[in-house]
Amino acid sequence: MAGSPINLTNQFLIAMPGMVDGTFAGTVVYLCEHTEKGALGLVINRPIDIKLKNLFEKVDLTLDRADLAEAPVYFGGPVQTERGFVLHERLGGDGDEGGHYNSTLQIPGGLEMTTSKDVLEAMAHGAGPKRVLVTLGYSGWGAGQLEDEIGRNGWLNVDAEPGIIFDTPVEQRYDKALSLLGIDPRMLSQEAGHA
Repeated sequence: MAGSPINLTNQFLIAMPGMVDGTFAGTVVYLCEHTEKGALGLVINRPIDIKLKNLFEKVDLTLDRADLAEAPVYFGGPVQTERGFVLHERLGGDGDEGGHYNSTLQIPGGLEMTTSKDVLEAMAHGAGPKRVLVTLGYSGWGAGQLEDEIGRNGWLNVDAEPGIIFDTPVEQRYDKALSLLGIDPRMLSQEAGHA
């Protein structure tokens, strides 16, 4: 099918119930970047057994923010799992420059993703973004790979809603993301259909 390439930046990818890849079964991925070269996203609903305060200790920082210390770190995807990715609200606005970090991807119309340690240093000092989701690793797709997976009924996509990332209990994020499409998860078949 020819036509302009799809751009799913700032959207959720929701794994279909029939997804056989155990890495992504039952996941919701926030897409940070999607171009003709490929896509990069972070899984937002798979916490791992590390708390933020422990992650900070590993990089010789102390996290004194009670609102974040016990928050889980998430499995962001299978690529570069030793690296941290901080998904956070856009800083600044209203003429306020806010914080600016060494390595931040500004997601058009959406959030920001920072991979440099300075965002953690700011958070350790009580500054930095207020609402964050920290992952180890990310999810990546090569050129055309994600489009192919969507074409084979692997994923649903919908415009992202930051409240699902930051305000919704983790066990409800999948169903909440589906509800943005008006879909009840019990209505989805395990089988991919072909017309």
